[in-house]
Amino acid sequence: MDYNTQRKKLLMPEYGRNVQRMIEQVMQIPDKEKRNEQIRAVVSVMGILNPQLRDLSDFKHKLWDHVQIISDFQLDIDSPYPLPTREVLQRKPQPLPLQNEPLKEMHYGRNIQNMITAIAAQEDGEEKTAKVRSLAHYMRQQYLIWNKDTVSDELIFRDIVRMSDGKIQIPEDLRLNQISDKETFNKPTLMLNTGEAVAKKNNQNNRNKKGNQQNNKSAKNNKKRWKPNK
Repeated sequence: MDYNTQRKKLLMPEYGRNVQRMIEQVMQIPDKEKRNEQIRAVVSVMGILNPQLRDLSDFKHKLWDHVQIISDFQLDIDSPYPLPTREVLQRKPQPLPLQNEPLKEMHYGRNIQNMITAIAAQEDGEEKTAKVRSLAHYMRQQYLIWNKDTVSDELIFRDIVRMSDGKIQIPEDLRLNQISDKETFNKPTLMLNTGEAVAKKNNQNNRNKKGNQQNNKSAKNNKKRWKPNK
């Protein structure tokens, strides 16, 4: 019996074994011109078998690169694109720099912590006050994502001071003015007010009532038209 476990390993399983066999047969052609002719036909078949690659701007380049990968970089052809090498394929990507500093408040996230650090480094003035106000707006929204209760302005201000290690002091005029509309931000979700909710419910009940009346009327008409066989 011929089992897949006993066959040669597929270098790119998404193209299937038939494509790999075609490329292996092209590798056996001694004439290079004939190889170039045959491999162009194979690339066309590969594009048909993987139409999702056509959404990419350089999908033809990828197909020719995949030909080299499936041939284990042993196919000698004249490619319209630079031939990839095994070293380039196996090269490891550069590690991304990660911030290992622990978060002071997990529920706010690292972006808010970075914004507080950036604002704390600025000089006091109207621009800094405006940024603190915008930051407080955003922190209130993030707070209400995980805590469905209301949140006071004083709590947001206290978190800003603590997370900035005291480098940001809330101006008095900002403390006196509310940083957000409590009617909007104290709600955990975008809910309709009471009047809108009642009107919406009444409209739905009216539609259901009309639908039931139409169904009953149709049932009565069908009953009148139906006559039992004598």
